[in-house]
This record gives sequence, structure tokens and C-alpha cells, in this order.
Amino acid sequence: MRRIPMSRRSHVTGFQALGAGLTEHESALERDFVTLSSFLDPGARIMAQPVTIRFEDGARFRRYTPDFLVVHGNLSQRFVEVKYQCDLLANRERLEPAFEAMRAWAAAHGASFSVVTEDLIRGPTLDNATRLLPLRSAPMDSARAEVALKAIRELRPPTLGDTVSALPMQRPAALALLWQLIARDLLCVDLSVPITPDTPVLLR
Repeated sequence: MRRIPMSRRSHVTGFQALGAGLTEHESALERDFVTLSSFLDPGARIMAQPVTIRFEDGARFRRYTPDFLVVHGNLSQRFVEVKYQCDLLANRERLEPAFEAMRAWAAAHGASFSVVTEDLIRGPTLDNATRLLPLRSAPMDSARAEVALKAIRELRPPTLGDTVSALPMQRPAALALLWQLIARDLLCVDLSVPITPDTPVLLR
């Protein structure tokens, strides 16, 4: 097993527990990428530092290792480099040849390559994913869940707050149940914005 070095930018290093196993991360941004990717694609497998390529850069040979390989639920493969925007700008001349070589290598092996920054990772969707992801495997009362789904069918149009008020249970329990239903993809909400009492909820 590869030893994870101390990140120069963040001390958030370790392993992220996913349905398919453990995924290593070396920074807070990498951790957030793994969280977001596993939430948006529950069937994805995410592997840290999956391959090292050797490429020619002018008169010398260099090596490059991408941060992750994401094998999506539809079996498409994407190599990913996770970088802070300021690091990209500060090291552009050194990084661009490596990225170009990796992009060509990935295409030749039936995959793709992308560079993602905090602009693409962090925001309301990540905030929602961080809250919802642990709830996917939490025990849920199936009888109460059916009561909630029935109430949503009868509300026109239902919001999160309306549904909480309509359920025959204490408000904290009702709200916790609805969060579980959203986490399990039984209720559909817009995850690109913060979830509030005014958020519309739809049945899948």
C-alpha cells in the first residue's frame, strides 16, 4: 500500500470510505472530489494514482501520475488531476506538457483526461453531497417512508417544508426521513442549490 505523504497545502490526508472500498486522498480538495464523484455516480469506482506515464518534454523524458481514475457506472473511464486554481496558474509551464501527454495517453487507451479545480468541485452540490452521502446506508423505517411518499403524491406541488408539516410525526423525525429519501434518490430535488423548506420535491 502506498504511503500518503503530508500535503503541503492541507493536513487532510487519509482514506475515503466508499461502497467499492477505500480511496486515498492527499488534500482537502481531493477528499471533496471523491465525495462529490461518489455521490453523483453511486456506481463509480475511484482509484488513487492509478498509472504513471513517461513522456518526452523537449530534450528530456519526464514522468506524470494523475491523481485518480474514475470508472463510472456506465464503465466509461476518466483520469483526473485535482488542482487548486492558483497552483495551475503558478505551474502552468511545467504542468501543461504533462497534461497534454496524459490526455493523448488516455485517448489511446479508450479513456479521457480532465483537470478539475475548486471551481468545479466546491459549492452547493458538494455541501449537499457531504450531508446526504452518509444517509444512503443509514437504516430507514419503510412504513414511515411510504407515508411520506403518499403525502408527497397528494400535495400539489410539494415543497420540503409542506411535506414536513403534512407528515404525522414530530418535525425533526419528518425532516430526517425526507433527507434519507433524498439521499436514496427516492425523492428528486435540485442539488445544485442549497436545500431549504421552499425546495420543491418530486417523486422519482
